[in-house]
Amino acid sequence: MAGPVAFFAVFFAYPVTAIVGRGLRVEGAWQFGRFGEVLGRPDILHVLWFTTWQALASTALTLLVALPGAYVFARLDFPGKRLLRAVVTVPFVLPTVVVGTAFLALLGRGGLLDEMWGVRLDTTVWAILLAHVFFNYAVVVRTVGGLWSQLDPRQEEAARVLGAGRLTAWRRVTLPALAPSVAAAALLVFLFTFSSFGVVQILGGPAFSTLEVEIYRQTAEMLDLPTAAVLTMLQFVAVGVVLAVHARAVRRREGALRLVDPARTARRPRGAAQWTVLCGVLVTVALLLITPLGVLVERSFDTPRGYGLDYYRALTVLDETGGAFLVPPIDAVANSLEYALVATAVSVLVGGLAAAALTRRAGRLVRGFDALLMLPLGVSAVTVGFGFLITLDEPPLDLRGTWMLVPLAQALVGVPFVVRSMLPVLRAVDVRLREAAAVLGASPLRAWREVDLPLVSRALLVAAGFAFAVSLGEFGATVFIARPDQPTLPVAVARLLGRPGELNYGQAMALGTILMVVCAAALLLLERIRTDTTSEEF
Repeated sequence: MAGPVAFFAVFFAYPVTAIVGRGLRVEGAWQFGRFGEVLGRPDILHVLWFTTWQALASTALTLLVALPGAYVFARLDFPGKRLLRAVVTVPFVLPTVVVGTAFLALLGRGGLLDEMWGVRLDTTVWAILLAHVFFNYAVVVRTVGGLWSQLDPRQEEAARVLGAGRLTAWRRVTLPALAPSVAAAALLVFLFTFSSFGVVQILGGPAFSTLEVEIYRQTAEMLDLPTAAVLTMLQFVAVGVVLAVHARAVRRREGALRLVDPARTARRPRGAAQWTVLCGVLVTVALLLITPLGVLVERSFDTPRGYGLDYYRALTVLDETGGAFLVPPIDAVANSLEYALVATAVSVLVGGLAAAALTRRAGRLVRGFDALLMLPLGVSAVTVGFGFLITLDEPPLDLRGTWMLVPLAQALVGVPFVVRSMLPVLRAVDVRLREAAAVLGASPLRAWREVDLPLVSRALLVAAGFAFAVSLGEFGATVFIARPDQPTLPVAVARLLGRPGELNYGQAMALGTILMVVCAAALLLLERIRTDTTSEEF
């Protein structure tokens, strides 16, 4: 636990505490009365209510839509499965500003629904909920599907032989085994939607605001740091309560499971029911995920002179007339890949150590650390970004002038995904396998290498893929700490969208398309490596 504890203490607790202290301390005295003032305002109470309500609704809707997809990817084998899995994950890494714009093209004035049926959903809660499902579909599919694909189907088949129906066997055998991963996925979705920023700001209009949006407004627009500090603490406490309840509920349902080679559990669809589920999932993916991505690609080629590559060519040229960049925008591609690779390595190292420690059940301290690891997903990225700037600028941690700030901030978001992806599988490994290895003379390190690693290698690669994906698309903290001469893809897209003119908008769509393609290629490569590695190990 030493490494993960030190990492979070230095790069999360210290910056957040410092920025909150600046907001609540005046001339050395703490102004705790600000809590009562802020929480007594009707507009703040409305923000808190909407933040909680929309997060719960988004989580429930995402689980309802995505769980059939988790089943399809875990249990069914069909042509194009590997490609479709990568496509499903792409929306998760797109910057919120890009997705918000794409959904406006679908749901707003002059959008697809408006042109076909005269229906507009922008500035409504439905646009926000649909965009949240778009983002988080992959979280459920990969987190739940990763464990589902390794559950031995013979256990459910045995229940059916003993007289249980298909639904009863699934409810009594498979669902309890999946409960920890379903809870983990639900937790991740809730945290992301609870702290939603770009989606609500773009699609919700002035009528809707989450705590994250309000923190940004109070900090960047109104310069009211005390109010922003109170809202940050409120968000922190709310997320902490959710994590504590989640940890207590999930711990009661965890246990050793019989895990098998995923290649042995996936079969061609058989029967009308499986074909219906597969077709339903394909239609859902096409309408909810592929259509917004198609709009993004179409707009990147739609120039005033007709369809062409003008916007892509403009990315290679530096605008010397006071543009948004000190380098050609295309440089953001290489910057993002470098940052994401470093962030992934840090996330896997820190998250892997944390997950290994959490499986040992070493008392309340370790169980509490399980919840603390998830806090970066629920704490304002704006607060983390500002905290980095005001704390990591003096020796021995003078990092403000270095490139390491960006991957460190990205790793804070990646570590929870590594932990949540690996923990259900690590805890499902039968401890008697380790004990047998120890009896045969294996050291603890060799027992882990020979017993745990082969069983969790699939989850480890899934975790690495998630960490890489979220690093590519991280925007909230990166926008404050990325150097002007080393922008990331999301930061570059946001800068272009913030400037008027068709050329800037078209370049933003082109960069968004490049980000989508880079992510899809990386995920396809991960799928191939994961499949080859899994088949060799078993």
